[in-house]
Parts: sequence; C-alpha cells; structure tokens
Amino acid sequence: MPNWGDVLKQITKERQDGQVRAKAAVDAVRHAYLRKLHEKTGRNVIAYYSGFLSKPGIFQQDINDEDKNGFMMAVHKLDKRLGLDLILHTPGGGIAATESIVNYLHKMFKKNIRAIVPQIAMSAGTMMACSCRKILMSEHSNLGPIDPHLNGIPAKGVTDEFGRAYREIKRDPAKVRVWEPILRQYKPAFLAQCENAIKWSNQFVEDHLRTVMFAGDAQARNKSKSITRALLDYRKNRTHARHFHLEDCRRMGLDVDRIEDDPELQDLILTVHHCYMHALMNTPSFKIIENHLGTAFVKQQIQVAVPVQQ
Repeated sequence: MPNWGDVLKQITKERQDGQVRAKAAVDAVRHAYLRKLHEKTGRNVIAYYSGFLSKPGIFQQDINDEDKNGFMMAVHKLDKRLGLDLILHTPGGGIAATESIVNYLHKMFKKNIRAIVPQIAMSAGTMMACSCRKILMSEHSNLGPIDPHLNGIPAKGVTDEFGRAYREIKRDPAKVRVWEPILRQYKPAFLAQCENAIKWSNQFVEDHLRTVMFAGDAQARNKSKSITRALLDYRKNRTHARHFHLEDCRRMGLDVDRIEDDPELQDLILTVHHCYMHALMNTPSFKIIENHLGTAFVKQQIQVAVPVQQ
C-alpha cells in the first residue's frame, strides 16, 4: 500500500517524467487513484475534502451552502444508477447546509450512498455520514459528537447551565447573586435558539438513521434513538472534539464496515486520502469536491500583494 511518503515519490516522479508543474503532478496521481477506486467498487465516487488540519482558520473550510455548487458540479454526468461512495474529511459545519446537501444527494442517488471516512469527519460531517446506508471506517478513522454549537458555544452546555441555575436558585434564592452575572452574558432568546438547535440535530440524525441506514429493520426506531442519544450526549462525551473510533461507533449501533477487511479497497482508499493530503498541503487549495471523472470544485487561498513603503 502506498503510504504518505510513497505517494509523494509518485508525485515527484510524475513531475520529473512529464516536466509538469507541481500542482498538475498532484492532480494526475490523485485522479489515477480515484479512477482505480471507482473501478474497484463499480460505484460513483465523490470526495469532499477540507484543509482544516493543514490550513486551520481559513473562512469557509466548514460545510456551507456554497458547497452545493461543488456537489452539483461533481454529480453532473454521473450514472446515478451506480450509487455513490462519498469520501468525507471535514470538521463539520452548518446543519442547514448539511441538510440541504444530504437532501440533494438522496434525490440524485435514491439514497444509495455509502460514507467513507479515511481519517476524520466531525460534527456535521458525522451527521452527513449518518444519513448514508453504511459507513466505511479504518482503525484510525474517527467520527465525532453532533451536539450543536452557536457562535462557538455548546448549545447543550447552555441549556444545562440554565437548568442548574434554576435548580440552585429554587433551593436557595440567595444564589441569584452568583448566577446573575453569568446568565446576563446570554442575549435574549439565546436559550430558545439553543433548544431548537438541539432538537434539529436530534431530529435530523434520528430520522435519517431510521429511514436510510436502518430502513426496513423492525428495530429501526429504537436503534436510531439510541445512537442519536449517544452522539448528542454532551455530559458523557465532555467535549465537541471527542473522537469516536470504529469500535465506539459499532457499540453505538451504527452500521460500520471495517476498511481493512478488504486489503485492496483499503489500499485504494488510503492512497486517495494521502493524495488529497498532499494537494491540501502543497497547493493553495483549502477545499476540494471532486468525482472519479476528475471534475472538481476547488477553493483556494488568494494571496494579495500589499505595497510596503520604504
């Protein structure tokens, strides 16, 4: 299996043999392995990659409404009857954009979608994976909690804090002096916004697990509720950055296949992943949405020259 270093050697050789620019060499090697993955599975492949690990802090690295344009471009001209393997590498993003993208992909492929997570798909990325019929993960792959955040603040943490304040003040009215400066930091209607965000996340994941991953299962409703509770459990998970490994996801009840069980498939998936890591590290790109035909929607950093007075 070509590892990260082996892929770099292939890119270097492609550049030397063809006398092409570095970016063209990165693209050529990546496209070759995407085609091989499609040939192995017989399914359409769309890779959704964010550069959040190598280029943190860039605007629009998350899942957002502009991504719909990328998915529309990637879906165009694909044979929808073949289904879709969706490779995910993302820190998450907005639930509204996630819901809209999932709705679109379900319509295009009649819900015949598998999520492939070579390394990490957090938050709304986990929600996207839960909307698929099956999830493919490696031993080193991770999903994450789906508790929503508003302006960086955990919604469940806010509702828990309000609940604690209510209980403590009810027992001892003098505690109002302790809680008043804390609760005053929250804007009007913020608590209601947090409660609605939690309900939305819960409904999105539970509904898709029930109607897609566990469609036709007599225990679909119970399984969906149990998994959603585990993914939303702010107290048990402790932090939104919690990493759920393959066995964690299986214990929750998610339908997860171990990529290592098919060595050829493992080689192809991880080589494709290494190719995207090189593309995100060694080019100006910070987001790539691309299919196995090489059709790509790419977001890049724009460097602006600023004049300096001497």
